[in-house]
Amino acid sequence: MSTRNGHRRARPARTNRRNITLAALLALASVTVTFLAVSRHDDTTPTASAGARQGDGKGAAAKPSQTPKWDGKTKILGDGSTSYTGPQKGELKPVPLKPGEKPPQFVVFSWDGALEGSDHLFSHYREMAKEYDAHMTFFLTGIYLLPKSKKDLYHGPMHSPGDAAIDYATDEHIRETLEQLRQAYAEGNEIGTHFNGHFCGAKGGGDWSVDEWKSEIDQFYSFVQNWKTSTGYKDIPALPFDFKDEVTGGRAPCLEGQPNLLKAMKSYGWRYDASSPGDFQIWPVKKNGIWDFPLQMLPYEGGKYQGLSMDFNFLYNQSGGETKGDPAKYAEWEQTTVDSYMAGFNRVYYGSRAPLFIGNHFEDWNGGIYMKAIDQVVKNVCSKKGVQCVSFKELADWLDVQKPGTLERLRSLDPAQSPDWSTVVK
Repeated sequence: MSTRNGHRRARPARTNRRNITLAALLALASVTVTFLAVSRHDDTTPTASAGARQGDGKGAAAKPSQTPKWDGKTKILGDGSTSYTGPQKGELKPVPLKPGEKPPQFVVFSWDGALEGSDHLFSHYREMAKEYDAHMTFFLTGIYLLPKSKKDLYHGPMHSPGDAAIDYATDEHIRETLEQLRQAYAEGNEIGTHFNGHFCGAKGGGDWSVDEWKSEIDQFYSFVQNWKTSTGYKDIPALPFDFKDEVTGGRAPCLEGQPNLLKAMKSYGWRYDASSPGDFQIWPVKKNGIWDFPLQMLPYEGGKYQGLSMDFNFLYNQSGGETKGDPAKYAEWEQTTVDSYMAGFNRVYYGSRAPLFIGNHFEDWNGGIYMKAIDQVVKNVCSKKGVQCVSFKELADWLDVQKPGTLERLRSLDPAQSPDWSTVVK
């Protein structure tokens, strides 16, 4: 089979409607691969649960808390932009698989550049996660909390002060985004990083040194931890988390620069990176001690091709990168997108149970069909038996408590292979 890849160096651009260029979408070279067909298995019921949401008394934490024992009192941090309000509630509490137990089917929905714009997509997916007992990962872009009037505070590596490849948020959207971040965290979702200026290609993340990546990360923290100072807002309470504890990973713009980014992020104690440009649906491995959570190759057009699990890829394959393609084809394209996601899900749900990673942006490309497709997928999969729709952080927690031998055997499985679990989980 062939692969049709539309996304690696695609360049999102706007606060409310990002205008992507076709040239950027075409930057990902095509490769040829072979893949096993989907192998359906009658037994879709897992033998035991993945773990338990915090508060049910089951399971054990993946690692000791990075913060002092909470005394029940909110601790305001810095200039009052953030605070510590105790351990996050509702997170999955991971437990090791029992001998012979079928792994849960993890599904991670992640969003690049989380912003509550005029389309209110951040709040829509936060509400959808709550409705379907799911957690999602929202990758925040740091400059979305920096007023345009203060843009010169941002010094993107290799760029002039204030420069960015995306628009700065309006003051109203900064306010609304702060509220969504607060609620998302309270509901058990993860807040990660999409860094700041979204630079791609020449002078983008792929050209940055380790120190330049550290500069980008330090500025991300600064914008989020000092939004009260930069905005002057006095009527908005502190965010209910300590950002240096909360952020444990991110996704680089255009999926560029992972080698130096991995070296940079280790000094911050991060545990995963979601910047790989694409891989097959296999159980994750670590790179340089960091969990690697890539976008994945999913069956496209009935398995004729394999394409990346992100809206950019579908946009490229369906309308050549044009964000407003032929309206007469919207319904067909939406169904093709849903079918591809579901084919990827079914391949592992009835097979190896490798996690499914779906990445998206808050956009209205081609009439919003990629958002509508995600709506259908969330409804279809998060309610299925044995499925856990989790954040990347929760998945990292779960992987960390599994036996190394179990993970090694899981990684040896082909995606569509449904094994005798007693030989895999010992």
